[in-house]
Amino acid sequence: MKKWLPLMIAALFAAWFLGGFQAPKPKDGFNIAGFGRLPVLLDGRIQPMDSVARNSLLSISGRSIVRLTNGPPLSALEWLMETMTRPEQADQLKIFRVQHPDLEGLLGTEKIGLEYYSINDLTNQFDSIADQARKLLQSEEGIADRVKLRTPFQKDLMHLYNSVELYARLKSSLEPQGTRDFARELQVYEASIGPGRAALTNSQQGKPADDEAMQRIAAFFKRYTTLSEMAYPMIIPPLPGQSRQDWRNIGTDLMETLRSGQMHPAATNYAAMADAYHSNNPAQFNHALAAYRVWMQENELYPALKKGSREFFFNQIEPFYKSMVIYVAALLLGCIFWINLSEPVRRTGFALLVLAFVIHSLGLGFRMFLEGRPPVTNLYSSAIFIGWGACLFGILLERIFKGGIGLVVAGFIGFSTLIIAHHLALSGDTMEMLQAVLDTNLWLATHVVVVTSGYASMFVAGILAIIYVVRGFFTSTLTPDVAKTLSRMVYGIVCFATLFSFVGTILGGIWADQSWGRFWGWDPKENGALLIVLWNALILHARWGGMIRERGLMAMAVFGNIITSFSWFGVNMLGIGLHSYGFMDKAFPWLVGFDISQVLLVVLALMPLRFWASFKAPASPAPPAGPSLPAPSAIAM
Repeated sequence: MKKWLPLMIAALFAAWFLGGFQAPKPKDGFNIAGFGRLPVLLDGRIQPMDSVARNSLLSISGRSIVRLTNGPPLSALEWLMETMTRPEQADQLKIFRVQHPDLEGLLGTEKIGLEYYSINDLTNQFDSIADQARKLLQSEEGIADRVKLRTPFQKDLMHLYNSVELYARLKSSLEPQGTRDFARELQVYEASIGPGRAALTNSQQGKPADDEAMQRIAAFFKRYTTLSEMAYPMIIPPLPGQSRQDWRNIGTDLMETLRSGQMHPAATNYAAMADAYHSNNPAQFNHALAAYRVWMQENELYPALKKGSREFFFNQIEPFYKSMVIYVAALLLGCIFWINLSEPVRRTGFALLVLAFVIHSLGLGFRMFLEGRPPVTNLYSSAIFIGWGACLFGILLERIFKGGIGLVVAGFIGFSTLIIAHHLALSGDTMEMLQAVLDTNLWLATHVVVVTSGYASMFVAGILAIIYVVRGFFTSTLTPDVAKTLSRMVYGIVCFATLFSFVGTILGGIWADQSWGRFWGWDPKENGALLIVLWNALILHARWGGMIRERGLMAMAVFGNIITSFSWFGVNMLGIGLHSYGFMDKAFPWLVGFDISQVLLVVLALMPLRFWASFKAPASPAPPAGPSLPAPSAIAM
C-alpha cells in the first residue's frame, strides 16, 4: 500500500485538474459557455468574452467570482451577462472594493478594512466622489509621475472612480442602457434610414422634406453616438473584404449603418441574444448564438472564433491556480518529511511536485501558443516563468539528494511566484500587446529567457541558504552531512546563476544597441541586472579566496535575494528609465518587508556558532558520585 500511495494521491490531484477539461454545463438552459467563447477585439488583441469578463471583474473587485448572500457565487462570465442584459439585477451585486477608511466614511459606513459595495450603494454619494476624482485629475495635469504622488486615499478614490466608469461601459457594450427590446429597435432604425436620408437630402437641396423622418433618424444618431463613446469591447467583426483588424463597438457600427443602410448580422444576433437573456428565453438565446457562430464561420472569421475558443479553454482549466495549490501540498509534505523522515511522505511530495510542474508547464506552453510569443513578455509572465524554473531546479535537487530540500524549495518558490502573478493580474489583461521596441521574438527568446533563468536560479540559491540558516539556528537537524549538501547545492547554483545572468545581461546590451543605438545607457534596469552579475562574482571570488566558508556563503546567498528582487521589481518602482514597465506602488511595502526579513536572516547567519541550536556543544555530564567518606569527627573516633 505504501508503494502505491504516492501515485494514488497524485492521481487524485490529476483528476481534479482534468475535471476542468469538461465543458461547463448550460445554466438555466442558456449556453453561457458558448457566449464566453465569442471573440472580440480589446486592448489590441482578439480575446473571448470570457477574458473580458475575468479581467474586468478582477480589476474592479480583485476577485474572479461574485459572492452572493444567498446561493452559489456567480462566475465572471455570468456576472458580465447580468451586467450587459439585466442591469437592474447587476446593480445589486457587491463588486466594488473600498479599502481606505476615509473613503468608507464618505460612503456612510464606519467599518475599517476591505469592504464591497454595489452600484446601488454608491448612488447617493458617487456624484461627490466623481467630483473629487475629476478635481484630482485636473490638478495632476502635466505631472508625469502623478500616480506615485497620490496618497493612499487618493489611490483608492481613483480606483473606485475608474471601476464605476468601467462598469458603466460594460453595461453599454451590447445595447443602450435601459433598452428592453433592442432587436425591435434595430428593425425600426433600419427601416428609418432610407426615409431619413432622403428627407435630409431634400432639406439640403431646398426641397420639401419629411421633418418627422429627419427627427427620428437624428434621435437614433444621437443615441448611438453616445453608445459609441461608452461601449467597451469591440464586438462587431469586419465584413468580408474589410481589414481583419476593422472591429467596431456596437455604437460605432450602428452609426456606420446610417451610411451603408444595411444592418450588420453581428448586431442583430447580439441584439437577439441580449433580449432573450433579459426575457429569460434560453431557446431564443441559443438559436441566436448558434446563428452568429455559423455566420462567422462562413465569413472568414473562423480563426478568430477558434482563438476565442482556445483562450476560453485556457481560462477554464486554470493551470496556474491549480498548480499553485499542488505546490502548497508538496511544500507541506516536504516539511512533514523533515519532522518524521517518512520515505512514503517524501515520495508522495515528489510525485505532487512533478505533477505541479507538468501542469505549470502545460499552462506556460499553452499561454505561449495563444500569444505566439516566448514565455516572458511582461512582469506577470516573468513570475510564471521564474516559478517554473525554480520548480525544475527543485525536481533535479530532490532527484539527486532525496532529502526533502527540493520539495520545500520548489514548493515555496512555485507558490510564492504564482501568488505574485495573481496580484499582477489585477492590473488588467496579462496578454496585452507589446511595446514596439519589445516586439521581437528573437530577443524575447534569448535575452529575456536567459536573464530570467538567472533570476530563478538566484532565488533557488537564496531559499536553500535560508533553509540552512533556519534549520541550523532554530533546530538541531542541520547535521554536518546536511550542511555540506546544502553548501554544495548553493555553490553550484550560484555558478549557474553567474553564467546566465552574465550572458543575459550582455544579450540585453546587444538588444539595446539595436533598439536605441547604444550598448549600455546606465538605465536602472540595466544597472539592476549588472548588480546581480557583480554580486555573484563577489560570492565566487570570496569563496575561492577563502574569505568566506560555509556560513559566509549562505549569508551572501541570502543577501542575493535582496539584489535579485530589486532588479526584478524594485527598479520598476523607481518609475524612471526605458525599462520602467509594470509599475506597482502597492508592491513597495511587500518588497521592503521582504528585504528586512532577508537582512535579519543574514544577521542570524553571522551569529557565533554557540547560538546555533545545531552546533551547540552538549552539556558536560555531572561527575560520577564517588564512595562516601566518614565525617572528620567519626574518623577521629
